[in-house]
Amino acid sequence: MSSQEKTPEGDLPQVEGVDYDAIEDLLGDRVIRRETHLNAEGFVVRPDEVEETLELLRDEAGFDHLSMLTAQDYEDRYESIYHLTKYDDRTQEVSVVVPTDPENPASESAASVYKTAEWHEREAYDLVGVEYEGHPDLRRILLPETWQGHPLSSDYDQDKPQIVTLDEHVNPLAESQEDSESDTMFLNIGPHHPATHGVLHVKTVLDGEQVADVEPDIGYLHRCEEQMCQQGTYRHQIMPYPDRWDYASAGLLNEWAYARVAEDLNDIEVPEYAQIIRTMSAELCRIASHMLALGTFCLDIYGDFTAIFMYAMRDREKVQNILEDLTGQRMMFNYFRLGGVVWDLPEPREEFFEKVRDFMDDLPETLEEYHDLITGNEIFQKRTIDTGVIDAETAKDYGCTGPVARASGIDYDLRRDDPYGYYDELDWDVITEDGCDNFARLLVRMREVEESAKIISQCVDLLEDWPEDERNIQSNVPRTLKPDPDTEVYRAVEGAKGELGIYIRSDGTDKPGRFKIRSPCFNNLHSLEAMAEGEYVPDLVAALGSLDVILGEVDR
Repeated sequence: MSSQEKTPEGDLPQVEGVDYDAIEDLLGDRVIRRETHLNAEGFVVRPDEVEETLELLRDEAGFDHLSMLTAQDYEDRYESIYHLTKYDDRTQEVSVVVPTDPENPASESAASVYKTAEWHEREAYDLVGVEYEGHPDLRRILLPETWQGHPLSSDYDQDKPQIVTLDEHVNPLAESQEDSESDTMFLNIGPHHPATHGVLHVKTVLDGEQVADVEPDIGYLHRCEEQMCQQGTYRHQIMPYPDRWDYASAGLLNEWAYARVAEDLNDIEVPEYAQIIRTMSAELCRIASHMLALGTFCLDIYGDFTAIFMYAMRDREKVQNILEDLTGQRMMFNYFRLGGVVWDLPEPREEFFEKVRDFMDDLPETLEEYHDLITGNEIFQKRTIDTGVIDAETAKDYGCTGPVARASGIDYDLRRDDPYGYYDELDWDVITEDGCDNFARLLVRMREVEESAKIISQCVDLLEDWPEDERNIQSNVPRTLKPDPDTEVYRAVEGAKGELGIYIRSDGTDKPGRFKIRSPCFNNLHSLEAMAEGEYVPDLVAALGSLDVILGEVDR
């Protein structure tokens, strides 16, 4: 994020573009103290003043994007941290820290200020045990309601037997009285259904043929990724895990999210040559991910398996072959390392560059073919135009990012707004559409493939001419990394689905004290309820497909 510099008095660091003194004056007596985090200042407030504090920051200071809520426990307190920034200016960030009594970990809910806080607070309650008073629906989101204890709390007893009763899964309408005049129906979609794109259970209430309410039920795939990362060392044991979050072709983008936060936490520089390789490989992953999204979406919309789906898989396979040449793997790449990448481009380099260029050369004709088959298809247009609509302000309230946000006209892309890698040295454009519907979300992804191709071509040109004696793929990184205790940082990259961020709090050891993943799919999926209300069931299926969610990243 933006660079820090000392004030003339040598006190707290200031981030360019953010007047933290003015923010402190705005919040007044609500501020107990200020904290220094690597990415932004943190303001500690009382647990009964959360709502007022966040309302002031949103309405008076313009912090309209709640990126993530982090919860954790210490020996003497539980703590929630709200990471805030602005859709219009990513350089402005602030954290709101809310400590609570360890015997009664309760604070005000932020759900009335930011809609996206509903799911974030449910997860914090489920895994850490913080109670959020005033939350409209505070219950578990990943674990069964009958689960005993909170797994990320220090007092959790993992040996305690867990029993999930059958009553938990009884028909919710079983005791209701049938009304001959009512058209209400409860419909289960998933968790094992081809339209759910993974083990997702969508609880749907219909009023006649229209959707009256939607509740995505996640947690079937939860693998405790955050806890596993907290048990691994920074240097060697965490990097293999990110590939498994969004496992559908976006592995290097996931790896970059961890690399970026760990490198900033440990003050590690990355050689320019390695940054170009990272940028090229990440955009190849973005193309592969968007190809998969395109093919499965069309399969959802009008069942075209033979043409669209297989064509998309064909082109995704070309990218997978290039990535296999580069990394040695087809999905679980494990190619990035802190300080760079694990090895240089494959030899002979000329053959590798030729393979990449051949793919880039064929891409314009391929995309034109897709437009003929998809965007020009009358059935596709009927199913996607003006369905699954979410306007820009609602999308912001849900914390949407990536193609979902940009299809609603939100000009927000971390590659440009919070530059990392080699993106700020290259010529490319952020793609937005104003349709706000299912059609616009597909169109954004198709146009983003063109921009990714532009980035890749420029990277190939640079790598091709790079002097042989300056091809540094890694900086010197200590074998053991031990950041100063209680150092906190949140960093994010532009994943294929949107803002993929990681918060780390160090405890002075070679392993994170807290490791929290901000998944774009988690926030985007939450917005399904806004897209589907008042629509028909086929439109609900289309809206879900347009979100391009991967459940391994949703519940992690």
